[in-house]
Amino acid sequence: MAGLPYVTLRGGCRMPLVGFGTWKTKKGEAYAAVCAALEAGYRHLDCAHVYVNEEEVGNGIQGSGVPRSQIFITSKLWNTFHHPSAVRAACDQTLAALKTNYLDLYLMHWPMGFKPGEDLFPLDENDKVITDGTDFLDTWEAMEALVDAGVIRALGLSNFNCDQIRKILNKPGLKHKPVVNQIESHPYLTQDRLIAFCREHGIEVTAYSPLGSPDRSWASVNEPKLLEDPCVCAIASKHKKTPAQVLIRFHVQRGVMVIPKSVTKARIHENIQVFDFELTADDMKSLTSLNKNWRACPMQWAVDHKDYPFNTDF
Repeated sequence: MAGLPYVTLRGGCRMPLVGFGTWKTKKGEAYAAVCAALEAGYRHLDCAHVYVNEEEVGNGIQGSGVPRSQIFITSKLWNTFHHPSAVRAACDQTLAALKTNYLDLYLMHWPMGFKPGEDLFPLDENDKVITDGTDFLDTWEAMEALVDAGVIRALGLSNFNCDQIRKILNKPGLKHKPVVNQIESHPYLTQDRLIAFCREHGIEVTAYSPLGSPDRSWASVNEPKLLEDPCVCAIASKHKKTPAQVLIRFHVQRGVMVIPKSVTKARIHENIQVFDFELTADDMKSLTSLNKNWRACPMQWAVDHKDYPFNTDF
C-alpha cells in the first residue's frame, strides 16, 4: 500500500484513505470492477455479505495479480447473523467467498438483529422488519472471539449512533474496542457531531454513499442530487475536476476514509485521482453549508426496531 494516503487504526493497521465500494455491484460486474479498481491503484476493498457478490469480488482479487498482503479488505456481519452462535459461521462464509484466511476489518453492519434465515430482509405483513430479539453487545462479544482466533485483524461498527457506541465502549469485560464506524456521509449529511464523537474515543470514520447513491433502487425522482448540485459543480469546474472527485476530496480533507463505488472503468480510475488538488477553506465551508441531514439510506423498513440508530441527533 506504499504511496497511498492511509489512516492508522488503533492497533496499528493501516487503512487506505480512499477505498473501493462494492455495494450495488451486480453479479457479472463485480469481477471486472474489482480488477479495474486494483489496477487503478485502490488497495482498500469494502465488502459485505448482504451485497451478495463476495465470491465474485474474491475472484477479482485473485485475478488481479495483486498480492493479498497488499490489499486491505473490509467486510460486514449481516443483521440475520446477530445471534452469537451464528457469528463465526457467517465470518467463515465471507472468508471462503473472498478466498482469504483473514479480514483486515470486520464490521457489525447495523446495530439491529433480524430474524435468521435465508431472507436477508425478513418483513412482516406490514413490510416492517422482523427482529430476532438479540442484544448487539452479545453479538460484539462473539465478534471479539474472531480476533482472538486470528481470522480478523480489527473490529468495527457501521451505522451506530453515539449512544450505541457508548454501550459498546462501556460493555463489561470489553476485550476489543471498535476502531472504525462506517456511516453515510456527504455534504447533504456532514455528520460533524458523530465524527467528532468517534474521534474523541479513538474511532476512525469511513463515509459510505459519498456521492449520494443516486443508483439505489428506492431513490425518488424529486430527491436532491449531489452530483448535480450547483455548488458542487461550480467547485468542480474551478478545479477542473469532476463533481464526484470533489465529493471524494471533501472527505479526504476531513481525514475521513471514503469508499466510492462505480462499475465504469473510467470512473473507477477518476475516483482515486483526488490527491493532486486541494479544496480551499472557502470550498470546504461551502460544501459543509449544504448539510440538510438528508439520508440516502434511512433503512426505513426498520424504523420500529428497538435498536434503530437514526432516532437520535447523532
